[in-house]
Amino acid sequence: MLMGNLEFQATDWIEIALGDACTFRGGSGFSEAHQGHRSGDHPFIKVSDLTIAGNEKYITTAQHWVSVAALRELRATLQPAGAVVFPKVGAALKLNRRRILLRPTAIDNNMMAAIPDRQKLDGEFLYYFLLTQDLGRFSQESAVPSVNQQHLSSIEISLPPLPEQRKIAAILRTWDEALERLAALRAAKARRLDGLRGRLIAAASRAGRPATFGDVLTESREPGTDGATARKISVRLYGKGAVEKDEPRGGSANTRYYRRRAGQIIWSKLDFLNGAFALIGPELDGLESTLDLPAFDCSEAVNPVWLIEYLTRPAYYTRQVHLARGQRKARRVSPEDWLASPLRLPDRQTQDRIAAALSAGREELALLDAEIDALTRQKRGLMQKLLTGAWRVMPEEPVA
Repeated sequence: MLMGNLEFQATDWIEIALGDACTFRGGSGFSEAHQGHRSGDHPFIKVSDLTIAGNEKYITTAQHWVSVAALRELRATLQPAGAVVFPKVGAALKLNRRRILLRPTAIDNNMMAAIPDRQKLDGEFLYYFLLTQDLGRFSQESAVPSVNQQHLSSIEISLPPLPEQRKIAAILRTWDEALERLAALRAAKARRLDGLRGRLIAAASRAGRPATFGDVLTESREPGTDGATARKISVRLYGKGAVEKDEPRGGSANTRYYRRRAGQIIWSKLDFLNGAFALIGPELDGLESTLDLPAFDCSEAVNPVWLIEYLTRPAYYTRQVHLARGQRKARRVSPEDWLASPLRLPDRQTQDRIAAALSAGREELALLDAEIDALTRQKRGLMQKLLTGAWRVMPEEPVA
């Protein structure tokens, strides 16, 4: 939702430094001895709490709770309800995560709280404004990016009257609620699809014939170029597919690469046990990888869509530890061992029916993703207009 510097257009709004309308406070040290308690007087949140399901806008749950006595021992300060919290150091600083506290909460020393002066600034208006700000541009020049109160206080903000701030926040809140409903719908459909996949594949496998992966797959070693010139393919974890690798600097000209083709199955030797499998799509045809990402041609006996659905189930890849060789953090699976491993192969007609059913479910999720993306873009444009005063809103008149 970053927009860079906002160009304020409302001439009757008051333009001030953000530090004149809110206070910035850093967090407190949080020793491991006090972490891990699931109950207590107050939540004590870390950066990781911002990614917990349900905490997308408001902090509704926390991994750690502390007593009043523990707060005194830690010399920790509670940030008030309504404060906007965010990371202030490290890579998380650039991820644009802002959250609103619903109750007095302690934050660790990798975080910052923005506490609005309620006589000047509505807390939710502040939240939306901070979403537009790229705090990475204020980060200090160092190996670890960070921001401080001085940087944040210097940000310029243009403030409408409080009633108009609240109206703007209320409008944007309705868009948040619509996005939340769509996200919840997508999550429910994804869970249902995962359940359907598990049932269909398990039933078909029970009726299938004994086979090995080598009976239906052949490793491809079509010569490619080298690390300096190849357009490279990258395979994501947990069955999230393959993408073209973004590599600002080329690799070594001495590294041999192999050309990959649409319709092939590709996986990572190093991340096999983390579900790094993909079916190469037409948009990636001709991209290349080393033998660390082996690719396989499918015979007519196997439907590639059925096979990738089979492979990307956690019930499959998490149970293949016996195929891995090497030390724990560098365990690899060899194509030879995998091709020799067993599966129960349904007939091609059954595979085709399962692939069609699951593809229909994937298309439904893709449509929801497109709807969420479109709504997010529309909200971004609306924020740009409302927070700069390009579009004005009139607060409701009080009832006499």
